[in-house]
Amino acid sequence: MQFMELLIIRLLFDFGLLILIWMVQLVVYPSFLYYSNDDLLAWHRLYTQRISYVVLPLMAGQLGLAVFQLYGFISWYSILSLLIIGILWGITFLQFVPLHNAIAQKELDKKILLALVKNNWLRTFLWTVLFILSLFRLAV
Repeated sequence: MQFMELLIIRLLFDFGLLILIWMVQLVVYPSFLYYSNDDLLAWHRLYTQRISYVVLPLMAGQLGLAVFQLYGFISWYSILSLLIIGILWGITFLQFVPLHNAIAQKELDKKILLALVKNNWLRTFLWTVLFILSLFRLAV
């Protein structure tokens, strides 16, 4: 695969995750505060299942491409982007999966719902930075 083609494919994955994280940050997570407990439990079950069909392939594709880029084209970009992706995976699976599991287990404390919104700003920032880095790398 050509270097430029790889950058374009990577940019598409980064863009998909950028749009997704901003939608989650501005629409999905804040909306959880407006559901009754029963409605939130029902919606959350559907949401987490369905969003996984979108999030997991995008995250796995982004990680796979970043590893391939590091292996084939080591640079400041490939190192930094893989580091950021590793941090994002860590935050997602160590912090957000437990928060969603708590909701699924009917722990509907408002603190948990607010933590989703507040803590997700870091992921939103990091995926935004990642997209900007990929856009910059493609441009130079």
